[in-house]
Amino acid sequence: MEEKKKEIRISVRNLVEFILRSGDLDNSSGGFGERDAMQAGTRVHQQIQKKRGADYRAEVPLVHEKEYEHFILRVEGRADGMYEDGTTTVIEEIKGTYRDLKAMEEPVPVHLAQAKCYAYIYGLQNRKEEMGVLMTYTLLSSEEEGLLRPLTKEEVKPEHSNWRIRHFLQTYKLPELEQWFNELLDAWFIWAEFQYQWQKARDASMQHLEFPFPYRKGQRELVSGVYRTILRKKELFVQAPTGIGKTMSTVFPAIRAIGEGCGDRLFYLTAKTITRTVAEEAVSILKEKGLQFKAITLTAKEKMCILDEPECDPIHCPRAKGHFDRINAAVYEMLTECDSYTREEVLRQAEKWNVCPHELQFDVASWVDGVICDYNYAFDPTSKLKRFFAEGTKGDYIFLIDEAHNLVERGRDMFSATLVKEEILKVRQLLRPYAPGKKLEKALNRCNHQMLVYKRECDSCTELESVSTFLMMVNQLLEELAGWLEAHKTSEIRKQVLEFYFNLRNFSEIYNLVDENYLIYTSYLDNGDFALRLFCVNPAENLQQCINQGRSAVFFSATLLPVQYYKKMFSTNTDDYAIYVESPFDPTKRCLAIGSEVSTKYQRRNRAEFEKIAAYLNEMIQSRKGNYMAFFPSYRLMQDVYAVYEELYADENVTCLIQESAMREQEREEFLEAFAKDNEKTLVGFCIMGGIFSEGIDLDGEKLIGAAVVGAGIPQVGPERELLKQYFDRSGENGFDYAYRYPGMNKVLQAAGRVIRTTEDTGVILLLDERFRNREYRELFPREWEDCRIVQRSSLPEVIHSFWERVDCESGSKAGQQEMKSRYSAERYV
Repeated sequence: MEEKKKEIRISVRNLVEFILRSGDLDNSSGGFGERDAMQAGTRVHQQIQKKRGADYRAEVPLVHEKEYEHFILRVEGRADGMYEDGTTTVIEEIKGTYRDLKAMEEPVPVHLAQAKCYAYIYGLQNRKEEMGVLMTYTLLSSEEEGLLRPLTKEEVKPEHSNWRIRHFLQTYKLPELEQWFNELLDAWFIWAEFQYQWQKARDASMQHLEFPFPYRKGQRELVSGVYRTILRKKELFVQAPTGIGKTMSTVFPAIRAIGEGCGDRLFYLTAKTITRTVAEEAVSILKEKGLQFKAITLTAKEKMCILDEPECDPIHCPRAKGHFDRINAAVYEMLTECDSYTREEVLRQAEKWNVCPHELQFDVASWVDGVICDYNYAFDPTSKLKRFFAEGTKGDYIFLIDEAHNLVERGRDMFSATLVKEEILKVRQLLRPYAPGKKLEKALNRCNHQMLVYKRECDSCTELESVSTFLMMVNQLLEELAGWLEAHKTSEIRKQVLEFYFNLRNFSEIYNLVDENYLIYTSYLDNGDFALRLFCVNPAENLQQCINQGRSAVFFSATLLPVQYYKKMFSTNTDDYAIYVESPFDPTKRCLAIGSEVSTKYQRRNRAEFEKIAAYLNEMIQSRKGNYMAFFPSYRLMQDVYAVYEELYADENVTCLIQESAMREQEREEFLEAFAKDNEKTLVGFCIMGGIFSEGIDLDGEKLIGAAVVGAGIPQVGPERELLKQYFDRSGENGFDYAYRYPGMNKVLQAAGRVIRTTEDTGVILLLDERFRNREYRELFPREWEDCRIVQRSSLPEVIHSFWERVDCESGSKAGQQEMKSRYSAERYV
């Protein structure tokens, strides 16, 4: 039986935009206007389609398949409209724009190419001798002359053009279209052939690929669980302790699934740079074992741009001039001649071909097997990769979501939006000397006036049922601002206006998502400004829609407790899987104790409590020379305790480091490097719980032998937290748990997890708050914390001393310890 040929699919739009793109990279003009016209243009599409008459067909699906030696190329799309003009069938493509239509002499080439593809496919399938192509451009504006006055039936006729609508009608013989279309497919063929040959070699390399290390306890079950989840197109929630090798245990089965046709691309999504590095290492290890797999890590524009500040236009950036004339050659060479797509490699290739490195990495990402990137590239409506996740698109994607506990707050932020009244006034003041015109000024005034109405009705924080009327004002302002930006491409205030425009557009787009999972409220910011906020309380619905664009998703973390809470925050499914991976670490190598005499409640924060906390810290530190960290819920408490500790327990043999707010990258590195050194003195780092040093850092072995977690991590009480609590109370849940206790305990678990990173690590963990004795908190402890004991300051020295004495006794000779370290260093799991 002949093997079924592989099908390679591409949309008409992607085909023409990729093959026929040329000219400058210019995010400040042209493309900006067209891109941001899409949403407003939808309303115009519907206007025109309704006025075309009874024989007019709107949104016509079209598919063309062409068989090659190794695969079948499937080209698909949807024509905006089709109608009969005598004996000729006409395909219509409708585009909204902010351009001056009177100055347009011909259609945009890529737009025309899209319509010609539809015309050829329909003509071929229906045996037409010729086809008509009608390009219709409509002006997007507001007020009496624009969208608020619908187009008339006379205006939408193909022979009619004026300042607000323009038509370009042309007739093509089918052989002419056929030759043109085949040349287009021939240009695409080399890319499709590359994709086919590469994936064939990639899949073959996976046939005998084995897990690269001996399985640890629980690891085999995790690998099997991830694999089965992908096969069944489900979602999986994994609670697994730090150090078990979660990254390799998820990457390996995902890659094997892709090799067996159960997925075509892996997205490894992270919240922090450090976890992206670990994912890169996992892929590298598998490649050393024979895997052929192309993966790229996406980097923020600011870190890729050759300019001090990104300016994506040919005026400011020399690489933007003619970028699209060179980019395809640069991408093809990199794909066919390179096997490494690091940031450095992308920068070198971009320099060689004189193209934008930020855009180059995205184009390469379209062809590789794995993409390692931040959450926002898959989920954030303002910055997600439209080539993969545009509305209505779907792929056989596998999502691996690392440190998934971070996605609760990140999800809320990504799907929320805020408008500040003072920003509207600032832009109005900026535009005034530039004579923007009455319509733009009126639009700004209307928005400002409505914000003033909200302000007068607000005490400190006020919930609103709806702001639909205000949204209409926002959309009208958006259209006027877009027109101004299109007409003022070199204005010195353009950047500030553009930033306001993007924020306004984000507000409008987020409002389209508002449902029962949102709260709308007004409040005063810390600086006194007045804000209107669309607050996504539960991001599950929005995240689920993003996940549904792929095949399967795996959420994993060392702190995914309680799992039912995270399921409700990330998914709307009722049949998701969950795995709890037991810790493989010997509990006798860890001393875990609760300091029962300490309270960090706000009403108890006084000198007496600070002295208790400092005393507990001193007992832990004095028990053994080494490196320690103390984690606090706020800078204020950390500084208060630090001051008392220095006053009462300052020791020339103890060095203290204290985390500063807004530390630069170099300062962070220096802070961590101090723990990696072979210090002659004991080192203590005073850090913030939930901050940059409480998760995502790897201080194994002797780099960290003890940590004190001061407080239950409860977030600071504020208007938004209280709204969260009230919302979940109304939903039948425990609002305090959802708004305060669960987020706080996650910070506690993350901070405590810094101590034991490998099977050879030993250390002390102190939980300093009387609340940890309560059932509500003990139920949130991981299973491996069952041996936790409650201590007082008077009993703590003996507890810690006994622990270290036992550790020293069991560890044996120094030579034996070194031999064990050498053996395990070769088996460090990614």
